Amino acid sequence: MSKNVVLIGTLDTKGPEMAYLRDRLQELGLGTTVVDSGILGEPLEIVPDISRAEAATYGGTTIEALRNAGSRGRAVHGMREALKKLTVELYREGRVDAMVSMGGAEGAVMGAAAMMTLPVGVPKVLVSPIASGYHFFAPLVGTRDMMVVHSVVDILGLNPIACTIFDNVAAAIKGMVEYGHTLPAPEAGRQYVAMTMLGNTTKAVMAAKEALAEAGYEAVIFHSNGVGGPAMEELAALGQFAGVIDFTTNETYDPMVGGIHDGGPDRLRRIGELGLPQVVVPGCIDFSVWNAGTVPEALHGRPVYDHNPEYTLVRASHEEMIALGHLFAERLNAAQAAVIVAVPTQGLSIPNVPDGPFWDPEADAEFLAVLEEELRDDIPVLTYERHVNDPQFGREVAALFVGLMAQERAQAEAPFS
Repeated sequence: MSKNVVLIGTLDTKGPEMAYLRDRLQELGLGTTVVDSGILGEPLEIVPDISRAEAATYGGTTIEALRNAGSRGRAVHGMREALKKLTVELYREGRVDAMVSMGGAEGAVMGAAAMMTLPVGVPKVLVSPIASGYHFFAPLVGTRDMMVVHSVVDILGLNPIACTIFDNVAAAIKGMVEYGHTLPAPEAGRQYVAMTMLGNTTKAVMAAKEALAEAGYEAVIFHSNGVGGPAMEELAALGQFAGVIDFTTNETYDPMVGGIHDGGPDRLRRIGELGLPQVVVPGCIDFSVWNAGTVPEALHGRPVYDHNPEYTLVRASHEEMIALGHLFAERLNAAQAAVIVAVPTQGLSIPNVPDGPFWDPEADAEFLAVLEEELRDDIPVLTYERHVNDPQFGREVAALFVGLMAQERAQAEAPFS
């Protein structure tokens, strides 16, 4: 039985192009299911397998209601939610081996949202002219393994440039469904540990990774850039990890001031609620991250550090470090499994060193004082006279985790008293 590719597109404007891609996929021996996400007009030169009217019903609405939603934005939102639910159902039925979508702004956002409901490992390809330039990529990628292809030309017409790109997309999908694989369950006997990292903590995390390997654990590293932390938490919810070392927790601070490394309202809460043991380090919470030249006026005058030509770091204030102490305590107090907090007292980031622009031990101590005061009594806070990026600190954190897991096993194996 051939693999099946689901194609999503607004067929009232992209019908001939979607038909071309469908035909190329079929010529490569793949089955296809075409879904119409158009709202206003009739499909052009293609007959969908799932009409826009049928797709709309998955969102509890009708195509007529979407047409009369009152604004383009509300109509697109309604169809996007319907496509997400439709995709979940198609995958549950075993009808999605890969998914591809082509579209401009609205079409790309709708197709991407549908693909984001699919698990890691299921091939997902988005073709759009907005896959370049000054655009936010969160609506196109989210926390999933999306392949985003810049269409170069707009998706309107079957010219040599467009057809070359469509042919390559079809070939890529063929290769992925034939030779790729979906995310497997963790192998029996292998213990995976999720860790968070930025460039400011790379040396320490690399040392921790090596120490964990010596103890029989395999570390899976996530870049805590506003996406990595939430992605780690989502995969943890799927049972991928035995525990977590949340070494770089900066994604908790950026939401306070509008920085780009925003981990969302559940960052630092979800792992504990899942009942996974964790070691938590306040790595890099002393700064927010901004695209170069975009630091808001409200933060002008604060110490800054040019991390690279693209990103500027801005130091957190005393008041914000205190607020972070409250936040850490509130979220970690909800944990359903063992937690240890490890705090380096000689700097929380690369520029946070004596004579460095972020060196402010009083502000960091205020965070620590609040944390120690408000955390549950059964959550230890251990301090280390080290810098956060000291490899020895990384090894010490790894040892904490290994000891924590041994304690958890001993408690699980102990006979009931």
